[in-house]
Amino acid sequence: MRSIRPSFTARRGRSARRRTSPLPLVALAAALALTVTACESGDAEAGGEASASAAAGGEGEITIPDDIKDKLKEHGIDLDKWKDGAWKNWDRDDWLREAKDYINPIIEGLWDPDRMREAEDPDRGVDDSDLSGDQGVTDPTPQPVDAQAVSPAYHANAPEAGKVFFDSPEGTMVCSATVVKDPANPGKSNMVWTAGHCVHAGKSGGWYRNIAFVPSYNDKAMGAAAMKGATREQVAPYGVWWADWVQTSDQWIKQGGPTGGDGAPYDFAVLHVKPEAGGDGKSLEEMVGSALPVEFNAPAVPDVESMKAVGYPAAAPFDGEKLYQCEDKPGRLSLTASDPTMYRIGCTMTGGSSGGGWIAAGSDGKPALVSNTSIGPVDSGWLAGPRLGKEAKAVFDGMGEKFATQ
Repeated sequence: MRSIRPSFTARRGRSARRRTSPLPLVALAAALALTVTACESGDAEAGGEASASAAAGGEGEITIPDDIKDKLKEHGIDLDKWKDGAWKNWDRDDWLREAKDYINPIIEGLWDPDRMREAEDPDRGVDDSDLSGDQGVTDPTPQPVDAQAVSPAYHANAPEAGKVFFDSPEGTMVCSATVVKDPANPGKSNMVWTAGHCVHAGKSGGWYRNIAFVPSYNDKAMGAAAMKGATREQVAPYGVWWADWVQTSDQWIKQGGPTGGDGAPYDFAVLHVKPEAGGDGKSLEEMVGSALPVEFNAPAVPDVESMKAVGYPAAAPFDGEKLYQCEDKPGRLSLTASDPTMYRIGCTMTGGSSGGGWIAAGSDGKPALVSNTSIGPVDSGWLAGPRLGKEAKAVFDGMGEKFATQ
């Protein structure tokens, strides 16, 4: 069994598939190979540097705030060349890695329906050294829970859900994500929650590029055949929102890996987004009409009756075009005694569902985001997500402080 990693988006219609090598996890009865969940690639022209933030100006133009212009110059990035394809040059020595180095200039029209449409899992092997023994508390492996299709229109039934698209050295990738509330801007949030491995390569690399969020992707749940001729408005009915800033945990940046569960207990990230074409002044929350609060009190497993995971699974037998969900009573999964124990539920969602929100009753009894999909086994059957404690709250609060007056 293995986990789910970013799904690569392919222009040329490659079929979705997932692979991973096996790996022992001591307290589990079977040997498990774990990998970060869910993205998919295609467009393999890409090759390693980071993202950057900017605003869209007039047609085909990009307007960059002065501080971002200075940052681009500092890193030797020529905006015109970047927009014309220089972002595809992934020179490892220049791949921006540190938290402070995130940059993501908007390239209008880059995320067209073809780039967003098809996905296949990268081939990520693991060996026995990738996971340390299960030294903490781990409950028995849950029984698989069949993923259920969310009824369209998604905007009516799961308005906070969407997809995150980004480019990596391996190609174009996709994860799932959730619109969350911003306490500093009530009713006007521009914040999105996803997995850390959907924005940053972890210890082996740096920030991904061209990170963008599409709420209610394929809102009417069109099938794969219909999606081949779909317009951008059909695929992205509420627009494409570029991440002008992203924060993930220091632990993910230092420890995170594509396989073996490395960094998984800290595999979360927050995006601050803005509309690609400037929009009409509405925030993301106003545009989609909803946002979930984030619960950082990390409810103990015995106290939680059920958690619901939502996402766009892309690896077989799914095709990445439709939204699904699983609901189950969570158990515990411990990868190392020194790291927080993760939540685990039975669920047959596959690659592509990474970063999707886990929803449960918050401290006020109302639905709240309590985790996100991080890892799962190669043949599906269950998913695991991090408990959101002080580290996650620090990431979230840092984003809130940065944009409190905007």
